[in-house]
Amino acid sequence: MKELIRANDAVLLSYAASLLKDAGIPCLVADQSMSILEGSLGLLPRRLLVETEREPAARRLLFDAGLGAELRDGDD
Repeated sequence: MKELIRANDAVLLSYAASLLKDAGIPCLVADQSMSILEGSLGLLPRRLLVETEREPAARRLLFDAGLGAELRDGDD
């Protein structure tokens, strides 16, 4: 799995995940349950992950949707 976005913004992650799913690209928002450990303060970022072979298409889609500034480097 490759990490595309790491953020505390639940709306951003939901939007990005929705775009990917609508395009038929499976994704996973990891670390959602970590809020239990941190007391729901939103301190720990969540990660949007896609399968390695789907990464280029997912990056292109999110970039075209105006989320290019949110994308992490491809080396992560």
